[in-house]
Amino acid sequence: MPITEVEGRRIKVSHLERVLWPETGTTKGELLHYYASVATGLLPYVSGRPVSFVRTPDGVDGKRFFQKRPPAGTPDWVTVSQSVRRSGEFMEQVQVNDLPTLMWAANLACVELHTPQWRADEPGVADRLVLDLDPGDGCTVVDCCRVALLLRERLAEDGIEIWAKTSGSKGLHLLAALRDATPATATAYAKRVAQELEARHPDRVISRMTKAARSCRVFIDWSQNSGNKTTAAPYTVRARPTPTVSAPLSWPEIAAAHTPDDLTFTLADLPARLSVEGDLLAPLLDPARAAPLPPH
Repeated sequence: MPITEVEGRRIKVSHLERVLWPETGTTKGELLHYYASVATGLLPYVSGRPVSFVRTPDGVDGKRFFQKRPPAGTPDWVTVSQSVRRSGEFMEQVQVNDLPTLMWAANLACVELHTPQWRADEPGVADRLVLDLDPGDGCTVVDCCRVALLLRERLAEDGIEIWAKTSGSKGLHLLAALRDATPATATAYAKRVAQELEARHPDRVISRMTKAARSCRVFIDWSQNSGNKTTAAPYTVRARPTPTVSAPLSWPEIAAAHTPDDLTFTLADLPARLSVEGDLLAPLLDPARAAPLPPH
């Protein structure tokens, strides 16, 4: 098995020619190259957080599984943290804090990276707010864009700035930096805002989980702020039929979107986009942008 050295760490790589996305012929080697190319953008959003992986060792058309615990054979140089789950048990999880860990994970066909809205050393502190906009039947990501603009205005009323990215699937993720919040208070606030928007725009927005009620409306999923939930990380590839990516967006792009293709990006697109546009989510990382939640 070939061994490559990344920042002083020796990593065994294998089957780089294996096709993970049959529809496009995209290989595991291309996955590794993508993650190496966008690591400077991606790592700040996952570093210090427990990471869950979606693994597709036989490709996205084969068996897949969601892995929270460290994979067998995890090198001793990979940071592993212990987090307390809601049940009270301790669960070990990998932290993807550096490029060698990212390359090691990609070689295991850890296609998707998901993180919670808290850091491993402070599981009781929510430092991010997330609103997941999911289009129901008859809607597309373009409808999510219209709802995102409404949410931007609504959260601004509370002094909260939000930034956006594609989910890499069908919808959008809106993110804000928080201070003095917990997963419980962030969840309650997100739910309240979603319910308010549904009341104002019942023909366009729904805040309830019932899938049958989502037709022709955008579901605002507020539940991912729970301490036990995770969200696809910025820049992660998705295990979809084609290698789409969760791509940061600008608000002018969101306002100008007319078709889903306008907001569809793959691992072939993102390295150049990151190089030209920079990290469009970067303000999310600025502590000065973090805002408190309003009183209940």
